[in-house]
Amino acid sequence: MDPFQRALFLFCGRRRDRIKALYWEGDGFLLLYKRLESGSFQWPRNGAEVQKLSAQQYRWLMEGLSVEQPKAHRPVEGLSMK
Repeated sequence: MDPFQRALFLFCGRRRDRIKALYWEGDGFLLLYKRLESGSFQWPRNGAEVQKLSAQQYRWLMEGLSVEQPKAHRPVEGLSMK
């Protein structure tokens, strides 16, 4: 993947209580770091589980929740006005 594209790249350590984020701003990289006081991030165990996240899924991840919330409302797609 291209680190210079408009994307936030997330990296997590073995203990899964810390996340580093890398974002290209056009003139340099922005590095963010977050550590959970308790609990762990729901992180993929292998490359096959890696996925793109929506803004809502990112918020859930940063709160230490699973990115798949079974009771969350799913976005409605395919609507149009004629």
